Amino acid sequence: MVGYGRFGRALGELMAEAGIRHRAYDPYVDIPGEHRADSLEGLVRGVEFVVVAVPVSKMGAALKALRPHLVPAQIVLDVGSVKVGPAAALEAVLGSEIPWCATHPLFGPVSLAMAERPMRVVVCPASAHPEAAARVCALYQSIGCEVIEQSPENHDRVMAHTHALTFFIAKGMIDAGAGMEVPFAPPSFQAFARTIDTVRSDAGHLFTAVARENPFAGQARKELVKALSAIDKALDETQPVGAEAPASIPTEFAIPDLGTQSPELREVRELVDAVDRDIVKMLARRVQLAHRAAKAKATLGAPVLDAAREADVMAARTAWAKDARLDPDAVRDVFRAIITMSRRVQRT
Repeated sequence: MVGYGRFGRALGELMAEAGIRHRAYDPYVDIPGEHRADSLEGLVRGVEFVVVAVPVSKMGAALKALRPHLVPAQIVLDVGSVKVGPAAALEAVLGSEIPWCATHPLFGPVSLAMAERPMRVVVCPASAHPEAAARVCALYQSIGCEVIEQSPENHDRVMAHTHALTFFIAKGMIDAGAGMEVPFAPPSFQAFARTIDTVRSDAGHLFTAVARENPFAGQARKELVKALSAIDKALDETQPVGAEAPASIPTEFAIPDLGTQSPELREVRELVDAVDRDIVKMLARRVQLAHRAAKAKATLGAPVLDAAREADVMAARTAWAKDARLDPDAVRDVFRAIITMSRRVQRT
């Protein structure tokens, strides 16, 4: 790995958990001795993959510094959050001589620490190096990733209207003072609050990368600003406060609902499905944490069953259930099943 910042280190830990040895070079951070390389030449000697984990703006310079030390048997891949620019840099510096593949892992240090699953990665195969793309896909799959293949252009178009706009909106809300913790905030804001917290946890260079390095982000931002400006203007031009409401909702304020054919029961069932899907995702995260607990216990020589810890867990969950006005006996039943699953995971 060239670059061992927050993401590089997190990716290294993920690879280590999968039994993949790695070493890293980064003159700006402290790298553990077992993974540290003292030079680029020493870094790439004898390795199969070279992962460039530097900010997108420094990609070209990093590749040029690497190029004299690379051989055709190696594969170079980047992990940037935009793809058009990095793919062009990989093509310009490595061309057809050194196999390369542009990639974007759709996870980060925070999501990895929280054991969020599934982990997905976008892979943008180079037409000159199809075998390299296949091997990169296999590498990501070996650490538990789902692989999505896209062209760099299609990737950046999607990210412009998702990743880039999310950061843009969150940054605006932060600067407008909307990220305050309010105990009576409605559910509609709580979803935004989680987004704001996620953006705050990422480094500043990621915001500038997704906003400025993505060639499609500027147009997406302008379309959003234009739409918001039109809504803002329409709100200013409507009847003053206290005036009688119009008979119909102005077109500018219409928000698509579930449709006249969606009865209340169907709506409730769809919401239940969404909640259950979230519960399954959370269970998957808990299983990943159980794997980590098993490794930590093995290192200490501790048994899987920790009766005192489990008693504390059940007591805490029962108290949470009472605070939430839920049936404590029913919640205990749920957590008995979860703890049993966790024990089974740790034993296997």
